[in-house]
Amino acid sequence: MTKEIKVCMGSACFAKGNQDNLEYLKEYIEENNLDTEISIIGSLCENKCSEGPRIIVDGTEYKKITREQISEILRS
Repeated sequence: MTKEIKVCMGSACFAKGNQDNLEYLKEYIEENNLDTEISIIGSLCENKCSEGPRIIVDGTEYKKITREQISEILRS
């Protein structure tokens, strides 16, 4: 079953770190040959800018997410 990671692409989330988070996700997936197991989807702003950067992994929302937190999520 493919895992889905939704990355907020709204300008606030992107400026607060999702630009780097997206690059990290792509690198991690490529380096670990997970492209058939993980799907990255961009989402439009959901008006939760103060909680950004935000990602959603299989329906679970993560707020003020950092690269280190993403690394932990991907390993689990």
